[in-house]
Amino acid sequence: MKADLRQDILADVEAFCEELRPIEEICYLEHRYNEDVPRLALKHNILGLIIPPEYGGRGADALTYSRALARIGREGTGVRTFFSGQTSIGQYPILRYGNREQWQRYLPRSVRGECILAFGLTEPEAGSNPLEMTTTYRREGDKFLLNGVKYLISNGSIADAVVAFAYPEGKTGKDRRVSAFIVDTAGEQTFVREELHSKPGMFTANTGMFEMINHPVPVENLLGNEGEGFKIAMGTLVSGRLSVAAGCLGVIEDCLAEAVEYSRTRAQHGKLIGKHQLVQEHLAMIEMGRATSDALVERAAEAKQRADENRDDARLAAEADLKVAQAKFCASNAAWEAADRAVQVFGGRGWSELYRVGRHLQDVRVCRIYEGTDEIMKLKLGAALLGKEFEAFK
Repeated sequence: MKADLRQDILADVEAFCEELRPIEEICYLEHRYNEDVPRLALKHNILGLIIPPEYGGRGADALTYSRALARIGREGTGVRTFFSGQTSIGQYPILRYGNREQWQRYLPRSVRGECILAFGLTEPEAGSNPLEMTTTYRREGDKFLLNGVKYLISNGSIADAVVAFAYPEGKTGKDRRVSAFIVDTAGEQTFVREELHSKPGMFTANTGMFEMINHPVPVENLLGNEGEGFKIAMGTLVSGRLSVAAGCLGVIEDCLAEAVEYSRTRAQHGKLIGKHQLVQEHLAMIEMGRATSDALVERAAEAKQRADENRDDARLAAEADLKVAQAKFCASNAAWEAADRAVQVFGGRGWSELYRVGRHLQDVRVCRIYEGTDEIMKLKLGAALLGKEFEAFK
């Protein structure tokens, strides 16, 4: 991507973050979803960063988008999660696996803020193994009817459309293969949803669950072909994991900035705490996590860009999958450690939602769970080293 276009995008992201910060801090202290995120994102033209200009977007490549998410991640994991839901796992699967008619119906509206998107894969009994989902569909005339519950869905109770996954009703064996659908959420009787509030953090993000009860989906909203849902889900999760990794890099950057500034101004035992060696150790370890995560996120973004540009190259797709998993595992754990160390530098003040480091500590823990747990990432890395015959799950 041309340097001037990248700079323009990142300048708009910076302006968005600066305007959002005071609002986000109030919403966090009040433990409520920040409804100004999509409004300000629209104002600064960053609701469609990866969408091609012909559909109203900015046309950002994977590296530019990752840099944007890292900056947004500094404002909080809840803010970044909105963009992951809207773009990384909302717009991306439509853009990657949809057809021209679906692009025309959903992408421009999503860029204009008229269609908030979400990704409906997780269910109460289907987390790390999405194939254990129980949501089903059947065809009746010119529509599919979907039945099932989706749980812990980012943007789940505010979305206007959801990329959702389901099994064919009554099918078994080889005929029982997951399909993907673009599901419009209108219909209070057939699409019932609620916001989930019982979270240890992430208060300003919308997390929801919904139930589909014979919910009608037009046949033209089938995403890809019938039976391709698992492939679509796995491909989309690579995009989602990169967004988590990039956001976690931003968390580390913010924790480091806050801890350095506090160490330069807080005095204890007769001197600034930054002059204490053990405080410097915390700062040094946060910086090492930042530098490592930065390098891995950049490498993963470049690999994903190559894979996106060569969609039929299985080798490049596997390379992107592996490098994104490495970045996601490293950055999410480094962000958790950075927040923990930053809280330690702040001492008692760090254990408070009044300070940014305390908020990061609460929020970033989920990044080691969603879009692929630590354990799943380790298994992916282990199988990549040993070979496919050593995969823990077939």
